[in-house]
Order: sequence, then C-alpha cells, then structure tokens
Amino acid sequence: MNSIFKRKSIREFQEKDVEDEKIERILKAGMQSPSAHNSQPWEFLVIKNKNSLKEISSMSPYAKLASKANTLIVVLGNLNKINDKKTEMWFMQDLSACTENILLQIVEEDLGGVWLGFYPEEERTNKFIDYFKLPEHIIPFSVIALGYPLNDYKAEDRFDKKRIHYENY
Repeated sequence: MNSIFKRKSIREFQEKDVEDEKIERILKAGMQSPSAHNSQPWEFLVIKNKNSLKEISSMSPYAKLASKANTLIVVLGNLNKINDKKTEMWFMQDLSACTENILLQIVEEDLGGVWLGFYPEEERTNKFIDYFKLPEHIIPFSVIALGYPLNDYKAEDRFDKKRIHYENY
C-alpha cells in the first residue's frame, strides 16, 4: 500500500527510456483492475514516438507536457465490451480504476506519471481518434505521461479527519 501514499502527479521527466519490462508490468497492473460484470473494457496504446508525443501535446491545453514525457500509455475503452445497459453505466468507473492501477504501478517501478484527461471532452477525444485512426468502437479515455522523474519528490499527506463521517453526515 505504500505506493498509494507515495503517488504524486509528476510532470517533469529525465530523458531516459522506460524499459519494456516496466511498461509490461504497468499494463498488467491496469488489467488487474475490477470491472463491472467482469467486462474488462480496456485496451492500451503505448506511445514513444516523439512526433506522436508532440501531436498529443497539442490536443488539449492540459496535455502540453506530453511532448516532454518519455512514454505515454493511453487507456482505451472498447465499446464492444459493453454488453448491456448495466455494463454501460459503469464503463467510466472501470477505466478510472484501470488508470489508477497504472498510476500506482508506475510508483512501484520507481517512475513518475500524471493522468491527462481526455474523455469525455469530445474535441480532445475526436482529435486523438482522428490522429491515430481508431476504430469506431475504441475511445481514448485517459492519457498517462510517464518516465523517470526529473527531480526527487515527496507526496503530500492529504488525510483530513474533518472529511470523515460515521453512520450519518
């Protein structure tokens, strides 16, 4: 559980390649996420190409740092995995849990990362879909920039007892 307390959004990275073995363990962690009705609606796009990183950085005002990352992992949602209305209701939660597992494993790998939101903002997602020529049933949910942190960092303690309520509000 230490990775939960060590995790922090890291936005500056060294110019050092992330090893393929680390990326595979990070993706395995994403695939271990819970999902409604065990639909597992996730797929992944790993991006290291500098031109693609630069292009993604221009797709959203909040994605500028993508061009400075070593690697991006894009959590994709496969709409064909949604069987019914019950599964559709939980789709975003499934992909959010997957994204969080990835962020936690990034910490375990002594890397840093940050979640760059794309979905449900249509302009961002459409730019991404067009650039990567994604099929209709695949949507870009989250873009995670990762790499070796440029600086040492310390996560802040966010615990606040005033936000805890027992039995009633």
